[in-house]
Amino acid sequence: MRYTLFENQRDVVLLVARILLMVLFVMFGWSKLTGFAGTVAYMASTGAPAPALSAVIAVVMELVVGVALLVGFFTRPLALLLALYTLGTAIIGHHYWNMTGAMQYDNMIHFYKNIAIIGGLLLLCVSGPGKYSLDRR
Repeated sequence: MRYTLFENQRDVVLLVARILLMVLFVMFGWSKLTGFAGTVAYMASTGAPAPALSAVIAVVMELVVGVALLVGFFTRPLALLLALYTLGTAIIGHHYWNMTGAMQYDNMIHFYKNIAIIGGLLLLCVSGPGKYSLDRR
C-alpha cells in the first residue's frame, strides 16, 4: 500500500491549491476592471497589441476565468487556457531581456513568477479540481 502525506487529504489540498493560485488572478483582475482606463494605459505602455482589447482580455482571463477556476468550473480546459494566457503575459509584459539594471531584475522576477504559476496551472489541468468543485457536482 502506497502512502503519501496528503493522499487522504487530496481533495482538500486541491481546493487550497486552487484558492492560492487564483487569489492573484482574481485580485488583479478586479483591479483591472475597476481601474479600466489605467489598465488600457498600462497595456499601451507594455506594447500589448490593441491595448483596449488586451485590457478586456486581461479582465476576462484574470477575473472571470479566475473565479471559474476558484469554484472548480471547467477546471481542466480553463487551467490550460489560463496557463497559455500567463505565458503570453510573461512574454509581453515582462520582457526583461530588453532591459538593464533594477528594471531588468524586477521584470525577470515577474517573468519567472509567471513561469512558476504556469507549472501550478498545468498541474491543476492534469489533476483536476478535486471533489470540492462545481465540476464534481
